[in-house]
Amino acid sequence: MKKENPTPTMKDVAREAGVALGTVSKVVNGLPVGDSYKVRVEEAIRKLNYQVNTYAQGMKAGRTYTVALLIPNTQDPFFASLAHHINIALSRQKYRMLLCSTDFDSELEQEYVNMAQLNKVDGIIGLTYNPHLIVEEGTPFVAIDRPIGPRFPCVASDNFAGGQLAAEKLADLGCKNVAFLRTGSSLNSETNKRRSGFENGCLFRGLSCEMKILNDGDPYELFEEFLTDHIQNGKLSFDGIFCVTDRLAYLIIKSLKKLGLKVPRDVQVIGFDGIRYFGNEDYICSTIVQPVPEIAEMCVDLLIRENAPSKPPLVCLPVSYAPGGTTLDPAQHPHQED
Repeated sequence: MKKENPTPTMKDVAREAGVALGTVSKVVNGLPVGDSYKVRVEEAIRKLNYQVNTYAQGMKAGRTYTVALLIPNTQDPFFASLAHHINIALSRQKYRMLLCSTDFDSELEQEYVNMAQLNKVDGIIGLTYNPHLIVEEGTPFVAIDRPIGPRFPCVASDNFAGGQLAAEKLADLGCKNVAFLRTGSSLNSETNKRRSGFENGCLFRGLSCEMKILNDGDPYELFEEFLTDHIQNGKLSFDGIFCVTDRLAYLIIKSLKKLGLKVPRDVQVIGFDGIRYFGNEDYICSTIVQPVPEIAEMCVDLLIRENAPSKPPLVCLPVSYAPGGTTLDPAQHPHQED
């Protein structure tokens, strides 16, 4: 039985245009041909709706035009936003993104790296949690937040400046006694600089600061115990809190409400990341915003840049502050008290 509407081939285009197969190949690959031939081939391509097989082209050139993105998950809004913008940045460069959700599994991270080393993808952009990750020389790799070695560039926000900015904002908004809350691992990470930046900002602005730091796996209830221990006569002993992520800020705000405290009237809260409701609406809390689109563009640029020796070991991109209703910013209408 004859197949209906078969997928047109390059031979069909050549037949329709009345030119040699080599002429069609040159047009498809952007090589110079006579103007009249080019017009005829392009008209035939449109008429037949011929689709260029970029994957086959890439295989002939020893490339797949595919980049693997390693992230812990797509449930966390920050990771999801990162994946979204990296996909856009790759698409602009005619690359596809292979999304690899590792769920913090070190072995799985290594498996995906091995796949890249077998030339299944042209490179890797990775936010990894494996301190022993092995990436062979010559494998294109760009890290996010966590450096994996001097041979591979790492892209991050200016976390130190972000922590300092959070302290300065709380001071500007009238806070005198503040707290720093953090969850995290012992891995070497640029994100660890948020603490040192906040400490520096508190020292510079004369803020009294207490800290509660949990390691990965510690129960969240320890934060609630910390908050409860600092309440006397219904009043919290500090008037400002900096949380190391917006997600943590969201949980802390819920705990404060359970304890009968109002945000931002009783205590002002600043997070870090720049997460928005549904990805494009209001910020979920007042926050230090990471420039996610710029992080994505930088990662892609460094990965596909041909001149490897020019790649810097670390790129820090500037952050900014955005009010989100959990601080007493002028002209803001706090929604957290409702």
